Amino acid sequence: MSVKAVDTLSRFHPAIVRWFNAHFESPSPPQARGWPAIQSGQDTLIAAPTGSGKTLAAFLSCIDSLVCQGLEGTLGDETQVVYISPLKALSNDVQKNLAQPLEEIGHILQEMNLAAPEIRVLVRTGDTPSAQRQAMVRKPPHILVTTPESLYILLTSVKGRSMLKTVRTLIVDEIHAIAGSKRGAHLALSLKRLEALANQRPVRIGLSATQRPIEEMARLLVGTNNGAEPNIDHSAEPHCAIINEGYRRQMDLAVELPSTPLSAVCSNEAWEEIYARLAQLISHERTTLVFVNTRRLAERVSFNLSKRLGEESVTSHHGSLSREQRLWAEQRLKTGQLKALVATASLELGIDIGTVDLVCQIASTRSIATLLQRVGRSGHTLKATPRGRLFPLTRDDLVECAALFSQIRQGELDQLFIPERSLDILAQQIVATVASDEWDEDALFQLCRRAYPYRNLTREEFDSVCRMLSEGFSTRRGRSGAYLHYDGVNRRFRGRRGARLAAVTSGGAIPDNADYAVILEPQNTLVGTVNEDFAIESLPGDIFQLGISSWRILRVEPGKVRIEDAHGLPPTIPFWLGEAPARTAEVSSAVSWLREKVSDLLPDMAAANHWVVEETGLDIPAAEQLVEYIAAGKNALGTVPTQKTIVLERFFDESGGMQLVLHAPFGSRINRAWGLALRKRFCRTFNFELQAAANDDAIVLSLGPQHSFPLEEVFSYLHPASAREVLVQALLAAPMFLTRWR
Repeated sequence: MSVKAVDTLSRFHPAIVRWFNAHFESPSPPQARGWPAIQSGQDTLIAAPTGSGKTLAAFLSCIDSLVCQGLEGTLGDETQVVYISPLKALSNDVQKNLAQPLEEIGHILQEMNLAAPEIRVLVRTGDTPSAQRQAMVRKPPHILVTTPESLYILLTSVKGRSMLKTVRTLIVDEIHAIAGSKRGAHLALSLKRLEALANQRPVRIGLSATQRPIEEMARLLVGTNNGAEPNIDHSAEPHCAIINEGYRRQMDLAVELPSTPLSAVCSNEAWEEIYARLAQLISHERTTLVFVNTRRLAERVSFNLSKRLGEESVTSHHGSLSREQRLWAEQRLKTGQLKALVATASLELGIDIGTVDLVCQIASTRSIATLLQRVGRSGHTLKATPRGRLFPLTRDDLVECAALFSQIRQGELDQLFIPERSLDILAQQIVATVASDEWDEDALFQLCRRAYPYRNLTREEFDSVCRMLSEGFSTRRGRSGAYLHYDGVNRRFRGRRGARLAAVTSGGAIPDNADYAVILEPQNTLVGTVNEDFAIESLPGDIFQLGISSWRILRVEPGKVRIEDAHGLPPTIPFWLGEAPARTAEVSSAVSWLREKVSDLLPDMAAANHWVVEETGLDIPAAEQLVEYIAAGKNALGTVPTQKTIVLERFFDESGGMQLVLHAPFGSRINRAWGLALRKRFCRTFNFELQAAANDDAIVLSLGPQHSFPLEEVFSYLHPASAREVLVQALLAAPMFLTRWR
């Protein structure tokens, strides 16, 4: 071991050093740079590739502190460390991975004739049984492993708040996974609430594998100030130690194409070739992870692979399977009982599933960071080279995969944008905060502004939210939704009756999709969940697949589907709604750039093929298919749609109805909003309700045969000055709020 490594470990207890040296040659760079900052009491953000030891970098200092307190006799029954994970599965995994080191360190202490302290680690998530939750309150764990949503509930409950007062360290894992959504804003407010509750300001440690810009993640982690002094200086630099080991790793990436040419949809013949190639790759490796973008596809792919490799060799893993089913699948893969595991984003983050030799990705990930994260699950050690194989399903998929490869070769990464001033999240947290304790309105306003996403919150916005929560809103049955009582004389808020219950049962930023629980009879065991629509449309006797097994429906009850084992009879595949990821802005720009470059080289097909091979690393057959597809589109439209060149196309279907297609490769996030706004303007113009749909590359509007207008007029239907207002009006009439927020 080098002198530098010895110096890095010199601050740890000798028992901790002995344990570390028994398992590792030397500290990894994130550990060597992170430990001094953490041990000095600084807020620290560690950004490093998957498998570089970030989690151990965060935990070892905490374990060392707890061991030293135990040996000194000052370790009480109190929670000192809170670990926050965006995934329930990752929380369970961390608890398992902490148990072994703590046990081994205890044995080393005994060998040193020292009394090993009892250090308790417990998980508190939505899956935690009620009995364990009660036991946790009676005898708090020293290390609490939880999720953002469960932390919010603990901060709102009386007993949970009592347990969290003693917290000294906060670890936020995979912070990039929630930073770009309202879950990040929700967590930022929860961290400020915990900071206000705790006896001392907890030290914050953030962990991430992929993020850009890293300074923005640090700002989200520490907030704008801690109530006494600013956490961000005048130059917007966060007061936080940033350990940036980069995200670039040497990777073995390749695209796998079936011999059947790709088309607009994946044909049955192409699927059969994909399954055969997957089975071949899996059979040559010890363990393989197959990633897909939807739960339905996870079930479909696992079913077809099990027919080729055997039911004992393959299973699925996704968020609609029960906790027990997921843990069972993870353990089987880790012990080598499974050859392959077909997963969604549920295994994307750093869950310990042992050694993975190969990652296969079905269809484009639509995100650079997601592809790096998923392929990084193979070779999950510092010296191993991650290996990934991408299977495009359509011609557009192939273009996206080529764009992804090009971006990775250039070292690009998706940029995360943190949502600002989400007032629905603010309303939740205000009710939860005031339900727990009486607050001065100025102090409450300052508490909210300390969270980085709310640094620009105006007093007018804050007052309007508080007014709504205090006065409620009008309904046909009178006023409703008044959760706060406002004392105008003393300018203080306190919770009304029912405020705490409303906050606990309705909190969080994850939409409730009202899935039905799937219950196995006669054991009354939870197998997983299915979509509400699928459950309602099913009949007794129907057979469907969930978690590689076939189940026969006995009866459908409110909120539950009762099933029995179908003993391998041919099943249908259930569906879940609204789950496929949208393409990021960076990938959309790369797709547009790739199209433009190929278009500029046409009609010289050879030159275009050569450029694609050199720029993206695709093999020649894949490059030829890509160039032929772009050339065919250019011949049909007269140009290639890019972000610089938007194309309107009009044609008539078999019934005579007009179909208007707007070719715009801006990604579905922009295109769906654009499509809603355009639909609203068409409805107003023609006084006629029409259908609209959008994907990452185009918007389709379905009009009647009686409509006639010059195509160029469509470009003037929306104006930057009025687009937002039109979109708001379109959203109010859309079923989005009824289906996503119940």
